[in-house]
Amino acid sequence: MSFSGSVKDELAGHVNMARHCQIAELAAILQFCGKIERTESGKMVLCIETENEAVSKKCFTLLRKTFNIKTSVSKNDENSKRKLEHSTIVVCDDDTIWSIFQALKLIGSDGTFHGFDEPVSPLLIKNTCCRRAYLRGAFLCTGSMSDPTKGYHLELVTENERKAIQLQTMIKEFELDAKVIRRKKYFVVYLKEGSNIVDFLNICEAHVSLMQFENERIVKEMRNSINRRVNCEAANITKTVNAAAKQISDIEIIRDKYGFSNLPENLREMAVVRIEHPDASLKELGQYLTPVVGKSGVNHRLRKLSEIAEQIR
Repeated sequence: MSFSGSVKDELAGHVNMARHCQIAELAAILQFCGKIERTESGKMVLCIETENEAVSKKCFTLLRKTFNIKTSVSKNDENSKRKLEHSTIVVCDDDTIWSIFQALKLIGSDGTFHGFDEPVSPLLIKNTCCRRAYLRGAFLCTGSMSDPTKGYHLELVTENERKAIQLQTMIKEFELDAKVIRRKKYFVVYLKEGSNIVDFLNICEAHVSLMQFENERIVKEMRNSINRRVNCEAANITKTVNAAAKQISDIEIIRDKYGFSNLPENLREMAVVRIEHPDASLKELGQYLTPVVGKSGVNHRLRKLSEIAEQIR
């Protein structure tokens, strides 16, 4: 199972005890998975279609808890051109359907049904706990996230721009940097930073997944830190080797073309020590001199030798 699937399984098993939060989460599921159909006799039927069994179970549970009603669930192995199994929850009783619509604020003051194309009523998400529940339901229906071992990306996808803007606003109220982009006919609300995704999982109360995500993030960041350190040390070693090779080349030119005897005593000693210890660092070279010289003093002498070699060239 993918990491995204395990997150949804955890969220599906979390049912808030407060009825107003249950209604908010149910509203999200109906907003993104619900539709109204008519039978041949004109009877209204409420359907909730989803390809995710976790969403189906969660919706079934919420309908039973909030409205104490029984629903039927059917499964279909063909979904348009794709072979994807999906479940359909069906509510047929008119009185029950209208009571659901009233609870979800889908009935206007004139008694007309607003439908699922409009953003959810602000009255349902005025409390922080209800916004958490709504985002949990929205992620169950439209969300996905990448495996934290590969990258950090979480998104919620909808065909309705106003719903996307409402989701973005809701997420930003928790001080997360949510953005919206258009991808063909869809509007995608997404989070990219690992810390933002951790906070979003916390908001939705996916605490087990949050800990797994954090563990993977720590391992990944530690691995990256080690790689950076190794690369830095390798670069420093390469730089040291190249510098030593250049210094020895300069000293050999002085020896062959000019002679060490013509050098001042301090530079002559430096040249001999560098030739005798080609792999030594500046600090180590200073230890071989009499008296001992620091790194800056060694560097100064080697630079003087390089200038003499350039003049000879």
